[in-house]
Amino acid sequence: MKNFLKILAGAVMLSASAFSTLYAREGDQISIVGSSTVFPFATIVAERFAKNTDFKAPVIESTGSGGGLKLFCAGIGLEHPDVTNASRAIKSSEKEKCVAAGITPVEYLIGYDGITFSNSNKADKFTLTKEEIFKAVSAKIMSNGKMVDNGYKLWSDINPALPNVKIDVLAPPPSSGTRDAFVELVMHSTCKKVYKMPKKGDDGYKALCSALREDGAVTEAGENDNLIIEKLAANKDRFGIFGFSFLDQNKDKVQGSLVDGVEPSMATIADGSYGVSRPLFFYVKKEHIGVVPGIQEYSDYFMGLTKSGGPLEAAGLIPKP
Repeated sequence: MKNFLKILAGAVMLSASAFSTLYAREGDQISIVGSSTVFPFATIVAERFAKNTDFKAPVIESTGSGGGLKLFCAGIGLEHPDVTNASRAIKSSEKEKCVAAGITPVEYLIGYDGITFSNSNKADKFTLTKEEIFKAVSAKIMSNGKMVDNGYKLWSDINPALPNVKIDVLAPPPSSGTRDAFVELVMHSTCKKVYKMPKKGDDGYKALCSALREDGAVTEAGENDNLIIEKLAANKDRFGIFGFSFLDQNKDKVQGSLVDGVEPSMATIADGSYGVSRPLFFYVKKEHIGVVPGIQEYSDYFMGLTKSGGPLEAAGLIPKP
């Protein structure tokens, strides 16, 4: 009997050692990373969650969707986040990394957002096609049936009806889900539908249809969408690529261009007529549920605020139908 108790005690100590870091998280706070687009919604949820429950406010960091999923899928334990926000669905390659690390990501679809091509409301509002936006920002353009280096300098070079103004666009970085969605919804859409280029999934297609200009016409602006808003307000000839929620919150400074004849709005994004829209998510690490306090409660609370008429809709989230 004494030997049995020793063995049992040893097993308990081994188990405690394996999971002690999880139980010892200082402050018992949920760690959240990910999308800059979902960040303001998650912040609203976190503040209300802390105020209306017995749990502490989660710690949220804006790292971009790709950056957040990289951190999220790196492993289990306190040194890794519990939740990641994403302005696109998790990629198969990211899911494989999660599974390889013993992680089961639980997906929550919170609603929808549109990607806007916006400028200062002190300037003229543009009406653009996806192809015209492609011609402004893509490293390669179609000329005489071949993809060549982009030489457009002015908007009027693309379409004489557009202003004789230098092309100057602030774009999100590669780690951003906004960038991923923009590439898919605008650039790949143009390559497939307008230029009839089959998507082969190889580096050639990526270079021809995904790469943004590096000649000064396009500048990567980082994950801080508020900084993009400030730069657009300071320069009326500049454009920025960011989510509708930021446009909606800064209507006193910026305006969204019409894309293929449709203006970005809650109504046009919800009914699908605005062709540059995408779903928004957050992912929870199943292995941390029940270990780090409040994760399931936070997830349920978040989803409760996504309903029509709720505080997240007021902040610019387009609710699920």
